[in-house]
Amino acid sequence: MSIVQVENLTKVYGKGETAVTALNHVNLSVNAGEFVAVMGPSGCGKSTLLHLVGGLDRPTEGHVAIEGQPLDNLSDEALTRLRRQKIGFVFQFYNLIPVLNATENAALPILLNGTSAAQAKARAREWLQKVGLGSRLDSRPDQLSGGQQQRVAIARALVAEPKLVLADEPTGNLDSHASDEIAALLRQVANEWGRAVVMVTHAPHIASYADRILFLKDGAIVDERRPEPRNANTADWVAGRM
Repeated sequence: MSIVQVENLTKVYGKGETAVTALNHVNLSVNAGEFVAVMGPSGCGKSTLLHLVGGLDRPTEGHVAIEGQPLDNLSDEALTRLRRQKIGFVFQFYNLIPVLNATENAALPILLNGTSAAQAKARAREWLQKVGLGSRLDSRPDQLSGGQQQRVAIARALVAEPKLVLADEPTGNLDSHASDEIAALLRQVANEWGRAVVMVTHAPHIASYADRILFLKDGAIVDERRPEPRNANTADWVAGRM
């Protein structure tokens, strides 16, 4: 089943001679249980694509649909509801609230959406256990490593049971060991838990965990590959494609 459907997606910033085309007629479909990595040089449109798919920005041309729901004519309020219910976000710098513990941080999205405190915390604990943090439920961010904080962020992204997870450089602030763990966890999110995952990354060895890799240049998809089977040489193959 297609969770993300993108057609002719274009984003232009500015007008006239100063106009910059950040995304140029992109077409993309992502299915449930699929892990897609987006790669390309700085300024190629990776983050712009993620923002448009996530309803954080609106396109100049083209269309985005999430689970068949077009985003085109949704009000800001309706877009906010859709993001809370259908999309989980994971960021490079975790964006955890320092004074809240792991359970409270992970519970926040559904707490804000009207779930009772008891139910929100119970579901947050469930997801924290699934991502390997069952022993750190009451730890604050400053008591966790970078990799552990990113696991909290992934639990937070999944707590509302969204069909789509968008990850923007999720390993960019981690060492190589923690980066591999987070990439493997995102693959589990897709392959075992059935979510569609779209991840922006600049790291070939992280992209090699994905089922499919899109290569962007000057705002357009210029290549698309499936790096299977994954082995010690896969990252070198991805770097070669870059």
